[in-house]
Amino acid sequence: MEGQIHRRNISGCGLAGMMSEDGRLMGGEAIIRSMEVLHDRSNGLGGGFAAYGIYPHKADYYALHIMYDDVKAKEETDVLLDERFEIDSEEIIPTKKSEAIPKGPLLWRYFVKPKVDFEDCGLCEEDYVIEAVMTVNSMVSGAFIFSSGKNMGAFKAVGYPEDVGKFYRLDEYEGYTWIGHGRFPTNTPGWWGGAHPFTILDWAIVHNGEISSYGINKRYLEMFGYKCTMLTDTEVVAYMFDLMLRRHNLPLEVACKALAAPFWTDIDRMKAKGNAKGDIYEALRMVYGGALLNGPFAIILGHTNGMVGLSDRVKLRPLTAARKDDMLYIASEEAAIREISPELDIVWNPKAGEPVVGELKNPVKKGSNKARELEETVA
Repeated sequence: MEGQIHRRNISGCGLAGMMSEDGRLMGGEAIIRSMEVLHDRSNGLGGGFAAYGIYPHKADYYALHIMYDDVKAKEETDVLLDERFEIDSEEIIPTKKSEAIPKGPLLWRYFVKPKVDFEDCGLCEEDYVIEAVMTVNSMVSGAFIFSSGKNMGAFKAVGYPEDVGKFYRLDEYEGYTWIGHGRFPTNTPGWWGGAHPFTILDWAIVHNGEISSYGINKRYLEMFGYKCTMLTDTEVVAYMFDLMLRRHNLPLEVACKALAAPFWTDIDRMKAKGNAKGDIYEALRMVYGGALLNGPFAIILGHTNGMVGLSDRVKLRPLTAARKDDMLYIASEEAAIREISPELDIVWNPKAGEPVVGELKNPVKKGSNKARELEETVA
């Protein structure tokens, strides 16, 4: 209306996720429609998606999605990649011309495997890939690897999410898990690399809120070799999950309780009542104090074997979950779920700090060959 004062909704940013726990492949149209319902939660400065199961013909290869500012950046990156990987194939990421998406970087993807001598570096396969990703992102001007998992990919840009989905032709892909994000940046710039999701290996994070502990979290992660280069607070969440779930092998629920830990006063009450969880939460806060996420947040985590929704310990950002048959849905608003699944079996609002967990009924084996051999030997 003319003369109306428009104020930003402080709970802005829109999240949506959908997963088939049976592993059924679904086209990208549904997640685009779901995010379109959340249009007013973003301001056109960032939209993106992550999808799992989209590269079955290359499932044993790491799919590197890279943004290049110019040809020189690609040439420098190609040298680094050739040193570290066997490249099966490479190509331009298919896009559809759109007036809604401003001219952006050169978008390229590679399907790669680490060279057989990667263990000479003293790293496992996954850490070797992370080291390569972070070397490119920190050393090559104008190059940014924004996706690096197997049989999955992230797609993001400056624009509204529904326009970004159409720009990347996501209706031509099929995946068993999809997560989406519409951004309303407040403290960091709106740029292609700064759009969500943020990923490392197969971990992909979309986030609504603000990580006010970013500085502490960043310094904590740097002790373990992670480099934060993306100019936004959300980046640390993806790395925290990689650190806790893959490297430290924590159960998912425990990792979530470290990230969204109970207040000290609540822990003291538990201990005073003889609740054993009080001792566990106390230990987690002492060991993972630098990993605690402060500030308001709601996140959806996608990974090869599942999807997780989590809000902060006060729930200052909205998050709704629902189930229908083998499907798990998570979104900022129930309307975004009803748009693609009108008849639901159950709908609920998760409690503060309590994760919503979806898991593949037939999980995909992950890890390096040596880790898999050990796993099979123990079994």
